[in-house]
Amino acid sequence: MQGFPTGEVAVVGAYESPRRKAPGMHPYEIQAECVRGALADAGLEPGDVDGLCTAATFGSEGGGQLEIIDLAEYLGIRPRWYDSTDTGGPAFISHAGHAAMAIAAGLVDVVVVTYAALGRSSEIPESDYANTWGPSQFEIPFGPTLVASYALAAQRHMHMYGTTPEQLAAIAVQCRANAASNPDAMYRDPLTVEDVVNSPLIASPLHRLDCCVVSDSGGAFVLASKRRAERLSRKPVYLLGWGEAIGQIQMNQMDDFTETSATRSGADAFATAGMSPGDIDCAQIYDSFTPTVLLTLESLGFCKRGEGGPFVEGGEIAPTGSLPINTDGGGMSSNHPGRRGALAVVEAVRQLRGESPGVQLDAPRTCLVNGTGGALSATATMILGV
Repeated sequence: MQGFPTGEVAVVGAYESPRRKAPGMHPYEIQAECVRGALADAGLEPGDVDGLCTAATFGSEGGGQLEIIDLAEYLGIRPRWYDSTDTGGPAFISHAGHAAMAIAAGLVDVVVVTYAALGRSSEIPESDYANTWGPSQFEIPFGPTLVASYALAAQRHMHMYGTTPEQLAAIAVQCRANAASNPDAMYRDPLTVEDVVNSPLIASPLHRLDCCVVSDSGGAFVLASKRRAERLSRKPVYLLGWGEAIGQIQMNQMDDFTETSATRSGADAFATAGMSPGDIDCAQIYDSFTPTVLLTLESLGFCKRGEGGPFVEGGEIAPTGSLPINTDGGGMSSNHPGRRGALAVVEAVRQLRGESPGVQLDAPRTCLVNGTGGALSATATMILGV
């Protein structure tokens, strides 16, 4: 993507709430905890912040139309630049890219990207795009669930490439193994492939343990220019590449159930960074469901189309593999309050600083973060480095 300020903007602070169940709390309370934590990590004060990004903090799916104003007031921040773009899971990765360009343009100095939700403790509201008129009238009346949409993609991949339930299960098993040493992970007990494929079927071919956890939680990270980052005490993690792309909202409009818009967002991220998949030491891949990871790995080019099954089954996503992923346990085992993109960025920063609460790799230099939102509807990809 032309004009992206490669290496000129850094994440200077990051924080993840340890909460996994917070009944009675408002998401803004968790937001405030995360913003304070991220700023303290950066050595900054609320008064230093002049940019704010957030999306969908009520329940697990969304808040009011003017939510960012509401949140800014609650936090006591008066931003001169803001972004509340909402594409689901990848929104916060998109925010980071937008903020980086705003910082490079001199529009803003310090930006906080923040998210929190009560995915476990609050009722999930009806999605605002679930209308039975207009474009949605051809799907919504039949009652497709989100997991059913991902199951369609998984079923198609199995039909075309011979992918097996056991190969999908290997993703959940690896995420659980990574979560074992994370004291804040929602689930840490050992998990086997047999456990996954024998868990209740939710939407064929996906079982309960092919699905992410449902938790309360939140996270925030702080962005600043390279010049400012170098004056702070914490190790800066630089934005090297970035891209975003939209696919479709209805599954009947998806061109190919086995390829996501990460083919475009990933290509832009690699192009802006001047890198290729072989240059990536580790990745935080959005894991709402096991096929999300499988399709993303292929769409980003870490393995060829149709070879995702053998790739994950062969241990390539393990800490000893060619692409360790989701080192804190990810959404499959650590936390998933509804839209986990911000938390994936936080773990990428911790990993590159040598501070992962899960599996800490041996001095990684680069980490890719990819988010997926909706029914494989949108993606954003970011490459971070030290």
